[in-house]
Amino acid sequence: MISADEKTSIQARCRCHPTLAPGQARAMRVNHTYGRGGALAYLAAYDVHHARVFGRTGPRTGIVPFMNLVTQVMSQESHASAKRVFWIVDNGSSHRGQKAAARLTAAFPNAAIVHTPVHASWLNQVEIYFSVVQRKVVSPNDFTNLTEVRDRLRTFEDRYNAAAQPFQWKFTTFDLDDLLARLDRHTADHHEESSAVVAA
Repeated sequence: MISADEKTSIQARCRCHPTLAPGQARAMRVNHTYGRGGALAYLAAYDVHHARVFGRTGPRTGIVPFMNLVTQVMSQESHASAKRVFWIVDNGSSHRGQKAAARLTAAFPNAAIVHTPVHASWLNQVEIYFSVVQRKVVSPNDFTNLTEVRDRLRTFEDRYNAAAQPFQWKFTTFDLDDLLARLDRHTADHHEESSAVVAA
């Protein structure tokens, strides 16, 4: 099972003054002015059961970069010989709808796309990996150029693959039922408040 998505527009921002690491009784200091060094996209496929990340960078996202990521993953064992490989994706433009599903299956007959519900890309585990990347690699975004961004992402990916364990996914069907019930209660309460305001 592969969880895949894109992290767009990772910018190389060269701070005008060096960032100061936190010290005793002093928070990190990051200069607010910077020079722009361009931006790139980071595409990643996360093997849910083995905590392995396959990543690639490029100038932009789209169908071709996404299919290049798919080829990168599906050409390696054990995915190439697997009976079925499920690709969990959101509804982004590069992998949306039946055309994307047909394109994937045409290229790799053992691959199948599973879309998360609309506005629920947080259900995709690669988003957890991207949050780790944001905190440990991108922030505070102090890079002299895009090569430095690429190198940092690759280095982190190698380190992550050497040490990571699968995420302990804890959102169960019971949690979903509870969330939906709370949303129903909130909607009903909000509707009653709106009705009372109109009546007044």
